[in-house]
Amino acid sequence: MFWFLNDSMFDPGNNNYIINPSAYKANFEPYGKSYFKHPTGRFSDGRLVPDFIAEFANLPMIPSFYQALHNHSINHGVNFASAGAGCLDETYSEKVISLNTQLGNFKIIRRKLKAQLGKKGSRALLSNAVYLFSIGNNDYLRLYDIPDIPSDMTCLAYTTEHEYMNIVMDSLVTVMMEIYKFGGRKFGIQDLLPLGCLPRFRGLALLKEGPHSDCLDELNSIVKKHNLALSRRLKQFKKELRGFEYSFFSIFDTLNELFENPSTYGFKEAKAACCGFGPYRGFGSCGMAEAYELCKNVKEHVIFDSYHPTEKAFHHFARVWWQGNSNAVESQSLKSLLA
Repeated sequence: MFWFLNDSMFDPGNNNYIINPSAYKANFEPYGKSYFKHPTGRFSDGRLVPDFIAEFANLPMIPSFYQALHNHSINHGVNFASAGAGCLDETYSEKVISLNTQLGNFKIIRRKLKAQLGKKGSRALLSNAVYLFSIGNNDYLRLYDIPDIPSDMTCLAYTTEHEYMNIVMDSLVTVMMEIYKFGGRKFGIQDLLPLGCLPRFRGLALLKEGPHSDCLDELNSIVKKHNLALSRRLKQFKKELRGFEYSFFSIFDTLNELFENPSTYGFKEAKAACCGFGPYRGFGSCGMAEAYELCKNVKEHVIFDSYHPTEKAFHHFARVWWQGNSNAVESQSLKSLLA
């Protein structure tokens, strides 16, 4: 059984149900074109990591929270993820389902399980489940994804970079510990992307720093610090919390490897998105801007839109995490965690 509390990297379409018209959604073409042949709300041309993990575990696709509310089977878990969500409630608030709200939705499903299985049965089920987190990217994106990117951290006027990182981390840990209190013992954690090397920020770095720039290094710098702190926190939990098990996957390192050696993994284009416009096709929203471009062969691309990988790249991430035979996976593989 899997429970996903995440952002757009894992969102199967929960944001489709947000009434706010400015909510972050991917319920229009060309999203979903490669696998589903229609948009589902996933920010890619096809399937995401949760879909492939379910496949590797010989399970059907894990339903979204809103599917689970409407008599969809929850025997194999629920996906609560929301595109644009961060660890902090204020991150893109009113446009997303915040992490704390996702936790609240988990509690709703937990009560449903308790009513079906009883207290003892539901706790046994929850303790054997795997809780997967991929969240925090948007807490840092919102600091930089503005027309005039600051050259320093003056955007953190109310706190220091280190303090802000701790606030983000503490918000994530609070939710994890709440799940631990409910009996959760197995956690799969994906770290943050190399955000500064996504097409959006490659384009912004080009405009800001000129043709010799590649990635937005100042954004990647704080992401690296967050990822290191997260790894250390998980190792601490392993020592201090009874029964705590985890698998830590560095999508930062794995995606950087695709950026640096795309042909090794069957890709031809690692920097430019398949869908978008402007430098690296990193500007505008795929499918919404009148002038957006779409690549001829999405399987040649690592990145689909301004921020999100292609289905082919997501499959690679899921396989690396599942198998665990890589330096990008700490503690144990996702497969062994599920066992």
